[in-house]
Parts: sequence; structure tokens; C-alpha cells
Amino acid sequence: MMAVTPVGANPTRLWGLTAEERLRRIARAQGLEVRPDGAVLVNLGYAFDPSWLKLAAARPGLVVTRGGVPVLAHVAEGREQVASAMELGDSLPRIAGREALAWEESGDLENEELRKKERPFMDRLAPETVRGLERASYFGAYKGVTDLLTKYLWPEWALVLTRWAARAGMTPNQVSLLGALLCVLATWLFHEGWYWTGLAAALVFMVLDTVDGKLARCTITSSKIGEAIDHGIDLVHPPFWWWAWGIGLHAYGRPLTDPVLWWTLAAIVGGYVAQRLIEGAFIARFGMHIHVWRRFDSRFRLVTARRNPNMVILTASLAAGRPDWGLIAVAAWTLISLAVHVVQLVQALAARAAGRPVVSWLA
Repeated sequence: MMAVTPVGANPTRLWGLTAEERLRRIARAQGLEVRPDGAVLVNLGYAFDPSWLKLAAARPGLVVTRGGVPVLAHVAEGREQVASAMELGDSLPRIAGREALAWEESGDLENEELRKKERPFMDRLAPETVRGLERASYFGAYKGVTDLLTKYLWPEWALVLTRWAARAGMTPNQVSLLGALLCVLATWLFHEGWYWTGLAAALVFMVLDTVDGKLARCTITSSKIGEAIDHGIDLVHPPFWWWAWGIGLHAYGRPLTDPVLWWTLAAIVGGYVAQRLIEGAFIARFGMHIHVWRRFDSRFRLVTARRNPNMVILTASLAAGRPDWGLIAVAAWTLISLAVHVVQLVQALAARAAGRPVVSWLA
């Protein structure tokens, strides 16, 4: 098994983790061991995005530097000189057969999992740089292609909550559980027609839905069980919210007739399920998310009929005193979004049939 070797010592903590513990978690997540004779030397004086370790482990001879100082080095020759430069903070020594990559000149790297292309963070880890590094690692864990609320409205709120959760020693699963309770509470409040109170519970849940994933990535505690819980809740709960909103219209005083209500809910739920199936089919056929194929697809993801954009519609309608119109508007937008998804899939299939490559514009 490929192994890494920590060089130096650093008591400064990032997200509550020492540099060595953070390295061990990153290595474990990537199937690497940590031992004295590892193939990759890692400078504990620096903190970096996990993608840098993955890159260094895959490229023998590569040395990644920051400010001229070696941070990661996959070298067989000259290990002692490189390790010494790491500990002393000196510039990279000349070693035959090595490939030097300066962080400052590295350019952007594609992160398929997070649907973005950017230069991952790397900087010196010291008490005065912790806050900036936590911010960099937090936003480094953010998806590049997502909805407008997650992308623009609450990143700063979620950053504060992520810091609090890390300082308190909370696990991502504990945050997910708290969010799940609020999700159920919001469903009940919508059902009873208490829409503003329900929206408050829903808002906190939606922010926590961002926090649990960021906490997992920042503290390197992602797990298959945690991801299954997080994605499972995300996938299942929206139809229950729309149903509860529709039922609550009677208590609010703006009921829809039974035929209109059930046709509206059928359009919302049916369209939601159909969109998810198309997204799954696109991944199975082309090996990537439908939202990262072309620039338009990524932009449309900002507003496509998922939970958060739909909640914007419902909130606006409630502010106007017509939550019934909001539900009908969500149904209409769901059908429009479904039509866009169908066109996207057909266009991709046609492009493949014509021999044109179907690759992400982020690649």
C-alpha cells in the first residue's frame, strides 16, 4: 500500500485537528498509510486541500512547493535533502529526475465530485493563518454547481455554524440528525397551515443541510453511512413538504379544490421523480452530472425545480398572501424544468450518436 511520511511537527490546529491528525485522516480517506518510510513526504508546516496529496501520490517524482518550500514530495532520490528543506523552511534543493510544481503557477484543477474547477488551497499553517485556512478549506469543500440559495445566500451563515460545530466536537451525523428533526417539524407546521413558522424551521434545516457536508469534508470525517443519510434525507423529504403545504392551505384559509390540489401535487411529485431519473440516466450514460455538461446546464442548476428554488417561490407567494398560487407556480416550474431536462438528455444522446464527445465544460 502506498504510504506517506509526515515531516516536522506542528501543534497548530485546523478545524480542531493537529496537522498530523489531519494528514492521517486525509491519507486514510485516500487508502494511504502513514509510516516513516512512505513514498510521499508531507510538510506538516503547511495545510492543503486533500486533492494535492492525491495528485502527489499518483505522480512519482513530483514535488509541490509553496513559496519555494517543498510541501509534498513523491521522491526516491534526495529524500533527506527534501525533508531537511521542509523542516527548515528552505527552498527546494536541486534533485535529478524530480518534477517541481509551484502552487503559485499550478493553475486550476478539476474536482469532479464537487463539480468545479479551481486551484485548491495550500498555505503555511500557523496561529495567524488558521482563520484564513479554515475559510479556504470550507469554500474549497463547496460545490461549484448548485442552487442559488446554497451558492449565494447562506455560505457565510453555514461557515459560522460549521466552525461552531467543529469547536463543539459535533459529528456530521449529529448535525444531520438535528436537521432531520427540523425537517419533520417543518413538514408538520406546513400541514397545519403555520407557514411562516414552518419556513423558519425549514430555513434552519436547509442551512444545516449545508453544514453537515462541509463539516465532514473540513474535518475529513466523510463516511458512506453519513453520505447515505444526508443524500437519503435530501432525496425523500421534498415531496412530503409539497404535500403538507397543499393540505395546510385549508387551515390557512386558501384551500384548492380537490381536483386542482391533487393534479398540482401529481405534477410536482411526478416531475420531481422524473427529473431525478433523468439525472441518474445521464450519469449512467455519460459518467457525469447533467448539470456540468455545458455552461448553460450549470447555470440552469441555480434555478431548476429542486427544493431550494421551489421554497423561494413558496415564500414569495406567502408574502403576497397567496400560498395557494405558490403551490401552483411550483407545479408549473417543475414541468418547465422537466422539459429542459428532457431536452438536455436528448441533445446529449444526439451528440454522442453524431460522434461528438460529451464532456464537462469544467474539464
